[in-house]
Amino acid sequence: MPSIFSRIVSGELPAHKVAEDADHLAFLDITPLVEGHTLVIPKKEVDYIFDMTPQALAALHVFAQRVAKGVQAAVPCRRIGVAVIGLEVPHAHIHLIPMNKVGDMNFANPKITVPAERMQELAAAIAAQVPGGSGLPAPAAASAARTTAAPAADPNDATLTQLQKLTEGLVFSSEAEAPLEAVSYAAPTGDLSDAQLLQALGEPAGANVEKVELTQFLRNQTADSGKSGDVSIANRYKALQLYMKQELDGAQVYRIGEGTQVHAYALGRDVAGRLAGFKTVLTET
Repeated sequence: MPSIFSRIVSGELPAHKVAEDADHLAFLDITPLVEGHTLVIPKKEVDYIFDMTPQALAALHVFAQRVAKGVQAAVPCRRIGVAVIGLEVPHAHIHLIPMNKVGDMNFANPKITVPAERMQELAAAIAAQVPGGSGLPAPAAASAARTTAAPAADPNDATLTQLQKLTEGLVFSSEAEAPLEAVSYAAPTGDLSDAQLLQALGEPAGANVEKVELTQFLRNQTADSGKSGDVSIANRYKALQLYMKQELDGAQVYRIGEGTQVHAYALGRDVAGRLAGFKTVLTET
């Protein structure tokens, strides 16, 4: 009897797909540990992952790496955890789990329930961020929306490259520490409504949006005696702030969502009209 994953591959069962190529498929776990929990499988049914040929195993991990980059770009987190259990479904698969602490990877944790609408939003957001394209057909509405968006990201984009250098190794201290990640998003030109902003960022429609001035947001990080207590770190934050104010038009911070963890995006328009800057996670209890 085909495994449940083989039935997804064949189209017999539905799934929230995020990436696909000729030999592999990635889709959201319907009983996730956290939002964005993704499964990566070979389309060919193999019960035990280490029964795969070396070539097939290597190709699966290369595909998983591409998907993991998309998950991390769409779901703010410190790392993407990787796990292979091998007992749940008789079909080789890799778990990719957004994590901010080691406990997020504990499979003894209660599984969460994510509404179908949110699962669709997450799948679309991840698929849009998979490097090299997801291999999934774009919905008609999404394709239409992209006709008014800025040009696709250039992998050699100088702005994003500089932001990556400026944010490398930096963490934002709130009630917990979270890394900064350089980002660049296509978005419609002109002033963005909250709905357009959320769509561009892959955030849930209707989520709360709060705008904060960049200097105000970074005030504790740039203070020499502030959160880090390290002058060199404060100076790096000052350099990042200066770059964003000088090189990005209208740079400001968008706090997205409510509750104990809020997604924060510091963004401005680059010369290509894209939204560029960094994102992080704020912990506030």
